[in-house]
Amino acid sequence: MNFSKFGEKFTRKAGITQLMDDLGSAMAGGDMLMLGGGNPAHIPEVQNLFRKRMEQLLAEPSGFETLIGNYDGSRGNQAFVEALADLLRNEFGWDITARNIALTNGSQNAFFCLFNLFAGEMADGSKKKILFPLTPEYIGYADAGLSDNFFAARRPSIEMLDDGLFKYHVNFDELEVGDDIGAICVSRPTNPTGNVLTDAEMLHLDSIARERGIPFIIDKAYGTPFPDIIYTEAKPIFNSNAVVCMSLSKFGLPNLRTGIVIAREEIASAIADINGVINLAPGGIGARMAMEMVRTGEIIRISREIIKPFYKRKAFQTLELFRQELGGLPYRIHKPEGALFLWVWFQDLPCTARELYERLKKRNCLVVPGSYFFPGLENEEWRHKHECIRVSFAQEDATVEQGVKIIADEVKKLYAVK
Repeated sequence: MNFSKFGEKFTRKAGITQLMDDLGSAMAGGDMLMLGGGNPAHIPEVQNLFRKRMEQLLAEPSGFETLIGNYDGSRGNQAFVEALADLLRNEFGWDITARNIALTNGSQNAFFCLFNLFAGEMADGSKKKILFPLTPEYIGYADAGLSDNFFAARRPSIEMLDDGLFKYHVNFDELEVGDDIGAICVSRPTNPTGNVLTDAEMLHLDSIARERGIPFIIDKAYGTPFPDIIYTEAKPIFNSNAVVCMSLSKFGLPNLRTGIVIAREEIASAIADINGVINLAPGGIGARMAMEMVRTGEIIRISREIIKPFYKRKAFQTLELFRQELGGLPYRIHKPEGALFLWVWFQDLPCTARELYERLKKRNCLVVPGSYFFPGLENEEWRHKHECIRVSFAQEDATVEQGVKIIADEVKKLYAVK
């Protein structure tokens, strides 16, 4: 069978497809320790709220029929979009209306659209790239371009901290933004590391983007105001040059695929136009499920009082488990500042992280090797890329503890042979 260039590119084995294949296999088999996937935890208090909301929807006259039987517009559920604009104006003072917002079928879909709006072959024949000013970055970005050589990236500076921790920073001394860059993109908090760029870093990047006349894309899938999985101070940024992307997935609705793009009107309108061509309209069940929580502001309280403390406890609990199990080994862990993961760096690891991943998989413990998280640096030699793994702590405490023990046991064997 002959595929087009599009077909050949998107049927290659990509990191994100391997991650989702492993996630699906693990969920189906039931005996895998799932410390690899990005699935959020099943938080009972939050799920009970969703259950009540679904019951309310079903009890409404024609509630079930309209929930499953009616298209929304290409911009997404209008009532939800209007409620979200009101919430963001009231909470942060953002100068936006519903015309600044478009929904998508999940964040992955949003970034595919945004990246290909601002990079690739441009109307004048020039070629642009998306710049990641700091890597590691989200695994799902790496294959989202319609052409090859689509991304540029920079190595971070690494700050060594006390207690076996470290932190990545944008290396502004090495950050060049040439005419071939169509947009700058960061995630905050960052998947896979849990890094939260400082307010100063965000403002500096924003000023660079403005000077170059390019958008500053900010992925807030784990950020404020929801699900607010941030354990440090982080002021949200929005202006006419920013493109802020949010999601309902880590709020607890990953299977309902609800991404949110907030930007100046022409960008939000472009996303709606792409929706119309590719999807007709984004799915509306997620928006309907979260509607009243957004309208009343309850979504912020739930995030701050239930979701954030839940993950913060698990983050530092898992950190202590690693410290107990890895004592004496040359490892460091990125300072936990947000998201659902710990990023573990095994210095001078005797094998690659990919080989460690395979060894752990044979013991029914699934993590993600770090080399997948360096979009734009795939062809650059840097040993650090092959010394890190991403470990999710979203599963039950007993599962996480068992997985950490297996990771530690396998790593000890590797260093012992060395």
